[in-house]
Amino acid sequence: MSQESFMIEELVKDLVLKLMEEHKMSMNEALDAVYNSDTYTKVLDLETGLFSQSTAYVYSILQRELREGKIVAG
Repeated sequence: MSQESFMIEELVKDLVLKLMEEHKMSMNEALDAVYNSDTYTKVLDLETGLFSQSTAYVYSILQRELREGKIVAG
């Protein structure tokens, strides 16, 4: 497993746990929310570098996307 793959898996795990804790989602709901998001697509695109950002930063992007239905720049 590459370092990037490991970092992505850890990031996804952290995002799922935060959704479960803060939004009272089940594990399946949280996994579904992450894996079906545009944010996750951007995390997988290594050229964006998003996979190497902090959980808090990526989570803020994911929250905005879930709230507004799209990724919002800024």
